Amino acid sequence: MPLYAELEVTTNFSFLKGASHPQELAKTAAALGLTAVAVADRNTLAGVVRAHQAAKQAGIKLVVGARLDLQDAPSMLCFPTDRAAYGRLSSLITLGRRRAPKGACEIYLEDMFAHSGGQLFISLPPSGFATEPDAAYTAHLHRLREVFGRDVWLAARCRYRGDDTARLWALAQLAVDVNIPMVATNDVRMHVPDRKPLMDVLTCIREHCTIDQAGFRLPANAERHFKPPEEMARLFRRHPEAVMHTMEIAGRCTFSL
Repeated sequence: MPLYAELEVTTNFSFLKGASHPQELAKTAAALGLTAVAVADRNTLAGVVRAHQAAKQAGIKLVVGARLDLQDAPSMLCFPTDRAAYGRLSSLITLGRRRAPKGACEIYLEDMFAHSGGQLFISLPPSGFATEPDAAYTAHLHRLREVFGRDVWLAARCRYRGDDTARLWALAQLAVDVNIPMVATNDVRMHVPDRKPLMDVLTCIREHCTIDQAGFRLPANAERHFKPPEEMARLFRRHPEAVMHTMEIAGRCTFSL
């Protein structure tokens, strides 16, 4: 049986982004046989307490983290490896919240660099990434490799739009070019696909439109849910190292609430 840890999970504590509670996510991850699950809400640690309690009850390891939506660079997943690193991540989010209006967070790349000690990072490719990365993102990855060394990975997801084979191959080639290993993620927004109607409603509230007006602003499918390890191994069968790297990251994150 393959081993897999899901490292890109958004809960309902990411306002109008996630469609499931941390408790639902932790229980489902354990039931599907995942080795570990990470909670990485957008510029917040608000969901980790409930996720910690639920993970203990479900018997699955929780990786504490946050998604950092930066003002001047693509988003990053950030995971503290110990107590001191958790404190630095908390300070970084506090800094971003204090300099922005209520409900917003203003974090820059240099802020992240200044608080990076003891953190592991996953770079999320820009939403427009297809099969040819632009020069700006390639240069950004080179900078991350220079600053973080072996503590940074490149996320790869299946989007079910007909071009996944070509995209994964392009990401694998980019990972070789910039010397940053590729890691599999699933961009989980809900614990089961039946939550898709709720996620659509949340999207409409966020975008100030009705379901009939939403169009391409709605997710094209209901695939942003947990998948068992064997399914992730199938999706990344040409890139098995990407699945194995999830275990490496989860193993290095020893911090627990």
